[in-house]
Amino acid sequence: MTQSFIVRTATRPELDILVSWAAKEGWNPGARDADCFHAADPNGFLIGLLDGEPVTAISAVSYGSSFGFLGFYLCVPERRGQGYGLRTWNAAMARLEKVRTIGLDGVVAQQDNYARSGFILEHRNIRFGGRPAAAPADTGIRPLTAGDRAHVDAMDLACFGYARPAFLDAWLNAAGHRALGCFQGARLDGIAVTRPCREGTKIGPLFAVAPEIAERLFDAACRDAAGPVFLDVPEPNKPAVALAEKKGLAPSFETARMYLGPRPLLPLGEVFGITSFELG
Repeated sequence: MTQSFIVRTATRPELDILVSWAAKEGWNPGARDADCFHAADPNGFLIGLLDGEPVTAISAVSYGSSFGFLGFYLCVPERRGQGYGLRTWNAAMARLEKVRTIGLDGVVAQQDNYARSGFILEHRNIRFGGRPAAAPADTGIRPLTAGDRAHVDAMDLACFGYARPAFLDAWLNAAGHRALGCFQGARLDGIAVTRPCREGTKIGPLFAVAPEIAERLFDAACRDAAGPVFLDVPEPNKPAVALAEKKGLAPSFETARMYLGPRPLLPLGEVFGITSFELG
């Protein structure tokens, strides 16, 4: 019997299926990831159906015409090696075909496949995890408010490279997320967001103008964190790697940041923690 395979836009309830698959792969998604990711681009998540049953997935999130990001590239184990993943990948690439630059944080096993599609390695990212010691309170760090949003948008634009207001609306305000800022007077010197995950707490983004600011934010973010803490560090930022090691975190996972098209010139020295591997 001929089997029917189609790739289409995933509905919001289907995005929960994708998150559950990510959990099975050991990616440790956040409790509110589906809501936040969907807010970034409601049409940016694709699902592959074989005779009506979900078997593949991928995200192809567009930040306007300048930048897109691929993630959530998944296939159920029993359907791997049968071409369904590649057809899903091709659908995602077609969705972003008019985007100037496409980025991804790919697992090591897929790097060669991404390279064959024209993606060029930019740097490694390392996930560090552990249980850091508690630190004293810091009066220079406080929760971010709506009145800080212009400063937050400016810092995120500089460190991410592209505006993403819809995503930030969701990410900063999601239930269980905690958004902190380090201020010098009215100047914002760094931000950190924590989110509860299937296991422990992830910190991301962690952006800071200097290593000492990043450390203060990290300590504040960990103060109320439940379980182990995870931080996704761009390897070229050596002070960020040193911070993770100083706090007793150990490497547990890595990805490759790769780009197709002109790469954004990001201040990686200010990126101490990537927002998420799925959306950049």
